[in-house]
Order: sequence, then C-alpha cells, then structure tokens
Amino acid sequence: MISFEELLNQFPVVFNALNVGFLQTLKLFAVTLIGAMPLGLLISLGSMSKFKPLASVVKVLVWIVRGSPLMIQLLIVYYLPGLVWHNPIWGSGESGRFLAASLAFIINYACYFSEIYRGGIQGVPKGQQEAGQVLGMSKSQIFFKVTLMQMIKRIVPPMSNEIITLVKDTSLARIIALQEVIWAGQAFMKGSQGISGQIWPLFFTAVYYLVFSGLLTILFSKLEKKLDYFKI
Repeated sequence: MISFEELLNQFPVVFNALNVGFLQTLKLFAVTLIGAMPLGLLISLGSMSKFKPLASVVKVLVWIVRGSPLMIQLLIVYYLPGLVWHNPIWGSGESGRFLAASLAFIINYACYFSEIYRGGIQGVPKGQQEAGQVLGMSKSQIFFKVTLMQMIKRIVPPMSNEIITLVKDTSLARIIALQEVIWAGQAFMKGSQGISGQIWPLFFTAVYYLVFSGLLTILFSKLEKKLDYFKI
C-alpha cells in the first residue's frame, strides 16, 4: 500500500508524464476532426451521387469501415505495408505511428460523419431547393446557401455525440504503441521514471477524459442554442 508521502512525491512525475501523453491525445483528436469533417462531406455526396457505380462503391466502403472495429483498422494501416508489401512506410518512430493512427482515424470517422451529413442533407425539404431554382439560384448556391445552412442545425446533436466518442476512441491508438495519455498512465505499472507497480496513474487518466468531454459538452450545448434561429 502506497503511503501518502510517497503519493505526494510521485504525483509531479506522473502528472508531467500524463500531460505529455494527453498532448498527443489532443493532437490526434484535432487532426482527425480537421481531416474527417470535410472528407465525410465528400463521401456523403459520393454516396448520394446519381452516378450509380460511384454511389455503390462509396456505400460499400462506408459499410466496411463502419462494420469493422477501429482497432483492426489501426493494425491494418500500420502493419499492412510492412508485412504484405515489405515496405514499412511508417517506420518505427513515434511520428510514424502518429501518422498511421491519424490516417486510420480520419478514414473511420469520415465514414461515420458521412452518414450524419447524408441524413442532414436529405432531411432538408425538397420544396426549399425547388424554391431556390425558381429564384434563379445555381445548384452550388442552393447547396451552400439553403441546404448546407439548414443541415448544420440538424447534424449538431449527432455530430457532437460522435466527436465526444472520438475523445475516448483516441485511447485505441496505444494498440500500435502510440504514447497517448493511457499509454503514459499504464507505463507506471511496468516501470517508468523510477516508478513501477502503481495502477493509480492509469485510473487518473479518466480525469483527463472527463474534463475534456465535459468542456466539449458545454461547447456543443452553446452551439445548439446559437443555431436556434433555424426553425426546422
């Protein structure tokens, strides 16, 4: 049983290590959002394309990605080039693992976001698009000025749920040894910076997720209130 004095001595070391790990978690979270949100929109447009072969291919891709575990996708993206093509493009460094994790997360979440976008776009009444045509608006003007603005209001609740899920899913990156916050906490069980056999740092990582998820919940709640001017 660890004494209170030992805990006080260990806490600064653990806290610094967890902060470094959480910065990696934040980087993965931010890169995933920046890449997945626009890619998801493109995928949704592809799935709704009137060109049936394109729509079919996109729908199958989305089905495969959404139907398989993200952990398996991480392993495939990271290990497949080296094992199958004998070309370990990611290398063995932390930067390579981060790039591989980012790619896997972006593809995975883009497919989930695409279904949310598709539902939001198809939920806008056809009559409003027809009204835009009557007013002489082009297809791009109708999409960006009529459909897109109303879609945003519709998709904020489901998107907020997926984004908060993303916060927790970043922990899966440790499967390819990316040193995110849970990896940092778990290291003190095996031995790190003179501390070993301690499980409390691993449990303490939950505080980081709770605080970050709480802040995002408040942010999305305020965003929903600001979008109330769209009555749908």
